[in-house]
Amino acid sequence: MIIVEAADPRHPQASALLRASHALMESLFPPEDNFFLDIEALTAPDIRFFTARSGDRILGTGALALRDGYGEVKSMFVDDAARGRGVADALLRRIEDEARDLGLPCLRLETGSLLEAAHRLYARHGFETSGPFGDYPESASSIFMEKAL
Repeated sequence: MIIVEAADPRHPQASALLRASHALMESLFPPEDNFFLDIEALTAPDIRFFTARSGDRILGTGALALRDGYGEVKSMFVDDAARGRGVADALLRRIEDEARDLGLPCLRLETGSLLEAAHRLYARHGFETSGPFGDYPESASSIFMEKAL
């Protein structure tokens, strides 16, 4: 069973997954097109950070950044060995539930243009392609998506 719960991104297993995610993004995209939050930034009061676990093993991470008038999906990452087991779906459902509980009207996200599995995940959950938002620049490396809640 996959349990998704609020967590501390500094937990050793969570931070190891976050570092793996950052390394992947740095290997795929130029530095100016990487918009991930560092581990300390994920502890800020405007961030809700979640982990998905099976037993005592953390399999994935995800976060909700509280923005003015919307929530932003951040730090979605699943351990390679746990992919295909519904971990990302469970995390995204928890993030959506949190956003609804907070009365946010929509969720937005930026993801890498090469991350096709992520595009499919978000589309499966009702996200649609949109344009840049917040401080994001227009970039060939970015795909922007949005979902009304």
